[in-house]
Amino acid sequence: MMEDSLSPASITNNLDTRFIGQRVIYYPRLTSTMDVAKREAKQGAAEGTIVVADEQTAGKGRLKHGWLSPEGNIALSIILYPSLTYLPFLIMLASLSVVHSIEAVTGLKSQVKWPNDILINGRKVCGILIESDVRGDTVGYTIVGIGVNVNLRLSAFPEILSTATSLYDELGREVSRLSLIQRILVEIEKLYLSLPAGGSVYQEWRDRLVTLGKRVQVKTGKTVYKGIAESVASDGSLLLRQSDGSLTRIVAGDATLVVK
Repeated sequence: MMEDSLSPASITNNLDTRFIGQRVIYYPRLTSTMDVAKREAKQGAAEGTIVVADEQTAGKGRLKHGWLSPEGNIALSIILYPSLTYLPFLIMLASLSVVHSIEAVTGLKSQVKWPNDILINGRKVCGILIESDVRGDTVGYTIVGIGVNVNLRLSAFPEILSTATSLYDELGREVSRLSLIQRILVEIEKLYLSLPAGGSVYQEWRDRLVTLGKRVQVKTGKTVYKGIAESVASDGSLLLRQSDGSLTRIVAGDATLVVK
């Protein structure tokens, strides 16, 4: 088995970032990195502080869904203090950071499923969760949560076998979580720092979306929409062309999507 132990020192050692990942809070096991990161942010933790765990017992997905995160996976949360203007771009840059990093570390090609999943060969390998404290036009903090199925053996979890994959299952070998974490942190910082200069995060994210052009069903609240995923707006919302020809804008935070 690959020696791949995580620790604050191993993550920060030779990490080529200015601030993201330069402070690491590590747990062998905890309920959720998101909960710890929010607590730290409320106490004024430095921007770029990350919380990482070898195992989560109550990992969080979107819309109060759970997220399976046993040992061998990546579970991390990043504390940011962005301006309100940049909030819509955080899911985009987080998604692109994971896609770029998986490709760099493993050579595997991955795609983005709107709004927050990373797929390999049509199955989910990563989920991303963005939670922000917004009051009026002020952002108190934002937590970017990233969960990647790295060395998960899918055969041990038959209940997710049809919908999920892992880097191990795709490659037939273990992958260094440490290498992948460090690459993700570098990619996120690079894209985050490009936002004030008007970086092309939106265009690349849109081009990576496997959802566009597909017939989809979207549930938002108690309402279900069906149609063709025609495009995405620059704020990340989905533009859905319904059968009557109307175009509906759907906000990512409230929606779940099924590709038909």
